[in-house]
Amino acid sequence: MTVPVQSLHFADAREAADLAAFLGRLLHYDRAAAVRLQAGGGALAVFGRPPSFEVLAIRTARLADPIDFDITASAGELLESLDVETGDSRGGLPAPVTGPPWTGVLPPRTGWQERPGLPDPVSLRTAVTAAVAEFRSRDEALPEDRRTRAERDLIGRDIWSRTVGGTGLPLRAVHAAQSLGFLRPAPDFPVALFASGPWLRLRTPFGSIAVRGAGSGLGNLAVTIGAR
Repeated sequence: MTVPVQSLHFADAREAADLAAFLGRLLHYDRAAAVRLQAGGGALAVFGRPPSFEVLAIRTARLADPIDFDITASAGELLESLDVETGDSRGGLPAPVTGPPWTGVLPPRTGWQERPGLPDPVSLRTAVTAAVAEFRSRDEALPEDRRTRAERDLIGRDIWSRTVGGTGLPLRAVHAAQSLGFLRPAPDFPVALFASGPWLRLRTPFGSIAVRGAGSGLGNLAVTIGAR
């Protein structure tokens, strides 16, 4: 384990625990996940990219100390530094690592404008549930000789690239929000959609999912996520 080069002091233990939960979910999809960390103004923003979803996930945490830094680090090492079982509000900042290409292509900090037309949280979760069921049904209907990763990727792309209502937000962004614990099953749960340039951002009280339009340079990953 890398020895932390700097300590993190969160505003309270709940902030540390919520961040740990987010990191755990990222590591579920990629045990070698890296995260981009930006701190300033008493807040820490953590960016991650779970494989398959083709989105950026953003979780923020309030800090007690007004420190400033911008590094890429190991998600696993950051999680190991958070002692949430004892209710500790401190953690360690791991040594920087060379991150994957996506860490250099982050959403803008300013210029976001709210977009209308986003369905309510219950409808969003219902849409994801229906999409997962469709994926499984179409996957099971494949003949044995076509039950390949390539065929499943085609099904996944067809389903998860569909947009939500008339917003232009791909359904995979909603699925990512639900899978990472950002989208809760409550009718009065506040969600909003924002746009800035080619970026769209689904915001909830527990985190945001950002996605860039086609040809954005984020790369193409498989989207066989229907059965998860």
